[in-house]
Amino acid sequence: MLTNGLTERVKTPAYAYPGEAGVREELQRVLASTAFKATPRRKKLLQYLVEELLSGRARELKGYTIATLVFGRDENFDPQTDPVVRLEARRLRHDLDSYYVSAGRGNPLRICIPKGQYAPAIEAAETSTAVSSAVPTESDEGSREPGARNDSILPTSKVLRHAVLAAPIAVVLILAVVAYAVLLPKPSSSMRDVGANGTALAVLPFDADGDYPAKVLLANGMADEIMSGINRFGVFRLYMPSAGDKSLSGSDPIEIGNRLNLAYVVNGMVDADAAAGTLNVNARLIDVQSQRILWIGSYDRNYTVDSLRAVQREIAAAVATALGQPYGVLRTDESTRMAGPASDMSSYQCVLRAYAYRRSFKRVEHESALSCLEQAVQRDPKYAEAWAMLAWLYMDEGRFGWTADGKEESAYHRALATARHAIALERDNISGLKALASTQHYMGNYAASVRIQRQALAINPNDPDTLAQLGWRLAVRGNAAEGIPFLRRAIERSVNPPGWYYHLIAIDQYQNGQYEEMLATAQRATIDGSGISWSFVAIAEGALGEENAARKALAKMAEISPQLARDPAAGYRRHQAIDSIVDALVSGLRKAGWSELAGNKDPA
Repeated sequence: MLTNGLTERVKTPAYAYPGEAGVREELQRVLASTAFKATPRRKKLLQYLVEELLSGRARELKGYTIATLVFGRDENFDPQTDPVVRLEARRLRHDLDSYYVSAGRGNPLRICIPKGQYAPAIEAAETSTAVSSAVPTESDEGSREPGARNDSILPTSKVLRHAVLAAPIAVVLILAVVAYAVLLPKPSSSMRDVGANGTALAVLPFDADGDYPAKVLLANGMADEIMSGINRFGVFRLYMPSAGDKSLSGSDPIEIGNRLNLAYVVNGMVDADAAAGTLNVNARLIDVQSQRILWIGSYDRNYTVDSLRAVQREIAAAVATALGQPYGVLRTDESTRMAGPASDMSSYQCVLRAYAYRRSFKRVEHESALSCLEQAVQRDPKYAEAWAMLAWLYMDEGRFGWTADGKEESAYHRALATARHAIALERDNISGLKALASTQHYMGNYAASVRIQRQALAINPNDPDTLAQLGWRLAVRGNAAEGIPFLRRAIERSVNPPGWYYHLIAIDQYQNGQYEEMLATAQRATIDGSGISWSFVAIAEGALGEENAARKALAKMAEISPQLARDPAAGYRRHQAIDSIVDALVSGLRKAGWSELAGNKDPA
């Protein structure tokens, strides 16, 4: 749980050391693999570090010792002037990351070099490399609700660092520092397009209509506040021209965008009526290349002298949320630019492809996005957002039954490891935290899931997707009173909400006898084209006595998802819905005309 940017200190459970034989076997497996691309010198470094770990001398590993014993430096070696050890350790870390996402993905153990140290960590295959202390952990007993499947519960952390040889350790309390923005004083021409890790965006200083002090004050600070808000959503490369830059005065935003080689610019106008105490802010997003205005937002607020600063922040947060949210204006526009096979895409385009898939959850889109992301993390092993989205796709293999071997647990283990790695690379990566929380939910670790999801929401309270996921998980486990308001807030703040945002609202309306409202909600959900959304339409039509409409909705459900039509109870339970919800939905389907016999017929 976050409090003023800090994570609470949490205990990690103790685990048994895997044994020297297993570690040595894994070391030899790595060194012998052609997929492990380390140079002979880095292979020698890896062998030395692991041997020191097994000999109990991990605490004694120093740059000077490594330089002299591994790299042949003499006694005059100075790490300040010769960074060979630091550089080679960093490259070795990347070599290991790339190996374990490809050929080594199924290995029983993993060897990693955590950031900031030379001592290696030995981990079980289902955990990640260098698990971040920002992730809450639960013991087996504390993370399980009554009735949860015992075989699906796994400890959230089994990191076997060298200190475990002696005793369990406590996670170190670290102050999370979030970078305000990425300044690009000399942007390259490639910034116009979707770059390797995000497109380039500038928020220009807002104009004030007149010289009334309140308007000038708000206009001067609006760009800063909007930039700060967009930065919380990650993935964008941000450039903020100075409000005092005279070269911007009177310039056309397209001209500024071309001069700075940007993909998008945001600008706007602030107007205020002091006598009436009213404020109007207009903002717009412009595509520099096409010169199209992609979005305009207008915000009218009342204000007083005392509330002026709060009003500014409120409006800026609304603008940033509309632009930066996962299914917002920017990422929707960027997604339309994608074309071609995964091998031709940048790493950021692979992330966008994964976001596009997560609107429809179609298997064919999952396969292409998964292939793209697996290439991305090998190409850019430090790109946290790519690792985070990859975790989502691994999790979907499990919850949708898409694994090659039919074992959902193996997919969940991969998802846990990958999400934790994303968080190790970037402590406050919200996509990684959300993927970790979702995987915990599908493994039956409901308390841990909600705790991590609340942590993600504390980092960015304006992210509709984070709100929706928290609300969905609370409601599907029976806490609709708290969950539904989160879902409604998510929809209110979303430019283009995906269908699943409406699912638990429709279920809640059905359980409360609000059948007309449920039908309207379920029809909005069908934007995702899923069988589950159409099952809710059928239930609502059946409850309203509309037999023909109910049969048509059932046929649509069966056409899209024959498996759901055959066994809807299993389909609903796959998402960890409580029994009372499952029973109510199946009963509603029966009233709509569904039966076991009809459900097992092939859709015509």
